[in-house]
Amino acid sequence: MTSDAAAGRGYQVAPQDLSAQVEALSGLRERTAGLAGEAGRLAERLPQLGTAPPAIHLALRLREAAGRSGLSGEIGAADTELDDFRTALGETVAGYLATDDRAAQELRTTGGDQA
Repeated sequence: MTSDAAAGRGYQVAPQDLSAQVEALSGLRERTAGLAGEAGRLAERLPQLGTAPPAIHLALRLREAAGRSGLSGEIGAADTELDDFRTALGETVAGYLATDDRAAQELRTTGGDQA
């Protein structure tokens, strides 16, 4: 959406630009989903830091940090938010295009009756 308000023309919506943003968000979501999978795999295994009590404690803490309430959970939440935004933007673009098409059809119909 661009503003030509200074020139007195109001706002102009560029659906193709918004559609490109939806596609970019889809690509970003795919990468985020891959990262979430990596974090989940990290949470499933215990890092090999040795058998000394401090090493075992550190390995357990790292595994816990990567788990559902840690890195994996945060990435999963970000993935959900990103998908929700992508979906909402896509629906908004589709709704705008449908409304624009209906308005154009009404103008053609109304203009044809007056001729």
